[in-house]
Amino acid sequence: MDLVEWVRWAAAILTIVAALSVAWGEPARLVAWGFVMFTVAAVLWIAAAVVDGKWAILAQNAVLLAVNLWGVWRWWRRV
Repeated sequence: MDLVEWVRWAAAILTIVAALSVAWGEPARLVAWGFVMFTVAAVLWIAAAVVDGKWAILAQNAVLLAVNLWGVWRWWRRV
């Protein structure tokens, strides 16, 4: 398994754990960490997309990165 495949797997696992954390809904600290994980996962997806030349995935995760940064900002104020 090459490095890009490891990056994809890390992004996928982080995305799953982040979704569970955010869906759980409380405590606020768990939701905030969920958005942090989503942010890291989006960066990993963007890196893999650049290497693979998958521009639609890059565009999608660039938008998700912005949304997740907003989520981090909103939820860390509640912690």
